[in-house]
Formats: sequence, structure tokens, C-alpha cells
Amino acid sequence: MIMKFKLFIVLGLLYSASAPFSDLNPGVYAQQEIPSYAKWGSLAVKKTQEKYPDAEIVDYLHIGKENGSKVSTEKFKLWLRRGEKEFGVLVDIEFETDTEKIIDIMFRETDR
Repeated sequence: MIMKFKLFIVLGLLYSASAPFSDLNPGVYAQQEIPSYAKWGSLAVKKTQEKYPDAEIVDYLHIGKENGSKVSTEKFKLWLRRGEKEFGVLVDIEFETDTEKIIDIMFRETDR
């Protein structure tokens, strides 16, 4: 009986000592939901890299989605650095709402 009690205490101590590290378990993060705009964000980054091959993308923001019955638009803002200059690029990805077939990808530079 004393051996079982000691084993229980040792296992309890080991569990409590490892508790602060439980959030480092990769399985915990596997359950997080992928945002619906993730594939469009990847496309925005890829197309921006193609359009500005000499610039580094330093930041990314999903602005939002405009839902339409036939055509929808995902909107992003990417912040780029080319040498000493930094600038924003607004990327709008227009696609068919039902099929998600891309209609157009538009780029607009901004200094904000």
C-alpha cells in the first residue's frame, strides 16, 4: 500500500512539473481551425512576390471579404520593403462565389 501511494505521489509530481510545457505539444495546435481566407492569402503572397520579385514581404493583413451572390472578393494588404523604401500593396482577389474560379487579381500600391 505504501509503494502504491509513493508511486501516485511521484506520478503526480511529474505531471504537475510537466504541466507548464503542455502547450508546447504540437497536437494541441493541430486542432486549431484554418481561416477560410488562408488559401486566398497564400495566393495573394505568391502573386505579390511574382509582381515585386525585388522586394521583401514584411507584413500581411487580411482586410476582409466582400460576399456577392455571383462574385466575391477577398482583400489583403501586404507591406513590402525594397532597399530602403517600404510601401503597401493592396491585393483584391475577385472570384466566382460558387466555383471559386479566379476572375481577376488587382494590385494597388499605397504609402500607408
